Amino acid sequence: MMHSILNKTLAAIALTAITATASLAQAQQEKVAASANANMSTPDGLVKFVVEDVMNTIKSDKAIQSGDLRKINSLVDQKILPYSDFQKTTRMSMGRNWSKATPAQQALITQEFKTLLIRIYGGALAQVKDQKIQYKPFRASADDTDVIVRTVVVGKGEPIQLDYRLEKTGNAWRVYDINILGAWLVESYRNQFNDQVSKGGIDGLIQFLQQRNNSLANAK
Repeated sequence: MMHSILNKTLAAIALTAITATASLAQAQQEKVAASANANMSTPDGLVKFVVEDVMNTIKSDKAIQSGDLRKINSLVDQKILPYSDFQKTTRMSMGRNWSKATPAQQALITQEFKTLLIRIYGGALAQVKDQKIQYKPFRASADDTDVIVRTVVVGKGEPIQLDYRLEKTGNAWRVYDINILGAWLVESYRNQFNDQVSKGGIDGLIQFLQQRNNSLANAK
């Protein structure tokens, strides 16, 4: 009888401990998630969250480190694009020519431009190893809806300036332009896009992007 009572008591203690541990673990996860959501509500918090998440993923994925384009595409789709306004990036890169394109052409240009940037910068993602990110002091007013978050990538070579331009849409911040060593992405491509449209129209720009992508794909 005493043996049975003792077993039940021990079982109850164990069950209580397991339940308490599970509840504590869930509470901790909810606290971490809440903290992440709170941080992502600010432009500098969003950039820090995304950058560190991407870097940690790369450092733990051998396929990405070896330059696997499929895995890099997946990384971009899952961890970067949800926090980006890539259509705005494309629209601003095209400037006044955006309105000349049909919705179908706009969608195609956006997709081809995205593919081009992944092919060009995918190699840089694969090279992420021991670099550290320094976040510059963020300065903005509470009512600002367009801001710049400034960072510096520190590694074995010279520090690399890498800034992010974000716009607030509704309650969410989205990245739409980046500055690498003083050159903003949108500005860098605007002249190229305007030149291609002036030569061959919107279809000429699409053909140019497709040819660049095919060339880069064949060079692998």
